[in-house]
Amino acid sequence: MKIKIDKFVLSIILVIILAYLFPEWGTEQSKIPIDTISTIGIAVIFFFYGLKLNPTQLKAGLKNWKLHFLVQGSTFLMFPLLILLCRPWIQNEAQDTIWLAFFFLAALPSTVSSSVVMVSMAKGNVPATIFNASISGIIGIVITPLWMGLFIDSTQTNFDFTAIYSKLILQIIVPVVLGLILQRYWGDFARRHSNKLTLFDKSIILLIIYKSFSSSFENDVFSVVSISDLLLLFMGVIVLFTVVYGLTGFLAKKLHLNIQDRITAQFCGTKKSLVHGTVFSKILFGNMATLGIILLPLMLFHATQLLIISVLATQKSSSMA
Repeated sequence: MKIKIDKFVLSIILVIILAYLFPEWGTEQSKIPIDTISTIGIAVIFFFYGLKLNPTQLKAGLKNWKLHFLVQGSTFLMFPLLILLCRPWIQNEAQDTIWLAFFFLAALPSTVSSSVVMVSMAKGNVPATIFNASISGIIGIVITPLWMGLFIDSTQTNFDFTAIYSKLILQIIVPVVLGLILQRYWGDFARRHSNKLTLFDKSIILLIIYKSFSSSFENDVFSVVSISDLLLLFMGVIVLFTVVYGLTGFLAKKLHLNIQDRITAQFCGTKKSLVHGTVFSKILFGNMATLGIILLPLMLFHATQLLIISVLATQKSSSMA
């Protein structure tokens, strides 16, 4: 069985290298308006997200409530609670920053596109996946800032719920609602050109990642992160994924879900959205010097989940053939 390396993961690595070599392009003094471009890009991403949402499939998915509770519970409760269990072992400020980065990863919603693709490949319940992944993104707009507000130091980040939700409303909710309103006119167009729109989404994400890492490199933030630390982070995301995948599968069996729904629960309930993560990091953390570290576990998790789920989807597809 051949394992393909995701091109987007390679692009992220190249962008981080670019940020290391040329950090000055992403600083506040740069003439390139990266913040403005990414802010507008975020709004456009979620406008097209609203255009592509299928109301019929969402309505049909409402009936499978056991599966929905399991997926959303895994996404917004199981993940954060597992990370909270590790908090008593924090001993210094550097460890606290890494823990906060993992907690940010844990508080994020699921992702739509890769969940649907992988569940489809594994012959799972695709309509339920579309419903849960889409609803997860909407729930995350409310839940993620609430979780993070418990632990973000407001003196460092100017964390203010009014300002946070104002940005979320303007950059995410308004574009999504506008997309839903205009869906009858442009919805088919958006779905036909979904691949091109996904390329645009990824371009904006890469821009935000470049900005985040260039600031971190410029401020020499990664001097506190050694190779051994990176290996520990990588091991951490693998353990986190494995535990959540196992617990989700165990609960799916206890709820007597069929094999298609169990696939959906495990594939959708273990995903974390890099799109929402990069967007939320920009809104929640602003231009913190440690933003690159905050995003590091998320990007490692993104690459790991794609690799592991791709292998599992291929195996399940073969076993059900």
